[in-house]
Amino acid sequence: MKFNLGCQLNYEIYSDSTLIFNIAVCNNRFQQILQEDLHIAPDVDIDEYISPELENRYIRVNSPPGNLEVSYQATVEFKPFEEHPQDIPEVPPAKLPLDVLPYLYPSRYCESDRLMRFAQTEFGDLVPDYSRVTAMCNWIYENVTYLSGSTNAHTSAFDTATERAGVCRDFAHLGIAFCRSLNIPARFVTGYAYDLQPPDFHAYFEAYLGDRWYLFDATRLVPRTGLIRIGTGRDAADVSFATIFGSVFMSKMELFVDCISPGECPIYTEEAIAFLE
Repeated sequence: MKFNLGCQLNYEIYSDSTLIFNIAVCNNRFQQILQEDLHIAPDVDIDEYISPELENRYIRVNSPPGNLEVSYQATVEFKPFEEHPQDIPEVPPAKLPLDVLPYLYPSRYCESDRLMRFAQTEFGDLVPDYSRVTAMCNWIYENVTYLSGSTNAHTSAFDTATERAGVCRDFAHLGIAFCRSLNIPARFVTGYAYDLQPPDFHAYFEAYLGDRWYLFDATRLVPRTGLIRIGTGRDAADVSFATIFGSVFMSKMELFVDCISPGECPIYTEEAIAFLE
């Protein structure tokens, strides 16, 4: 599948400010950038850093007071790994790859230690494989109301489990916290999402099962094969689409994702989806 995607972000800058963007898609064996363009006006100092392990792309912009316009566009070819979800087991901590272990620990927004008793009660007796993570997603979908504006930058997984309302970011944090509570490594993912209405940056999560990371989205708002990765981290603190240092007001945000592969556009599927080995 091929997609055209991008975003337009406009800001009013009131004092010398630094903005760090995580809006450019990553390049890996399942997701290849065919063409891209980043345009920032006015012409200001820009630095880019690509993290060596996860290939997250951070763009730092140092801007004087005034108006700032950030435009990103890319054409991406997408080849997700798919397989039937049966026979994908959980992996005990003793056998996990060492680089996966950090995703077992509680983090700022995913207080798995505070949700351990709840997760054990709800999911502890289920078969320890792919189906258990699916059951966690089912619980979130059935018990947490997707409600725009119901949470803020301080809302954590524990808050979402208590208040039973949130947006995609909160659904992902709760799924991650449930997984970690049962010794399943899990991590946060941001991306562009095909057919998401209204268009916005989307958040979901991955759990490590068998020998790779598998993708889960408890919101069920979009087909998982229509999720084009931007960034990966422990939680949202690692991959916010914009981190701002200074006095700044965002005046415009527009996104688009168009499928340009006739007859091959994403559909909803029950298959297990993996994007990174």
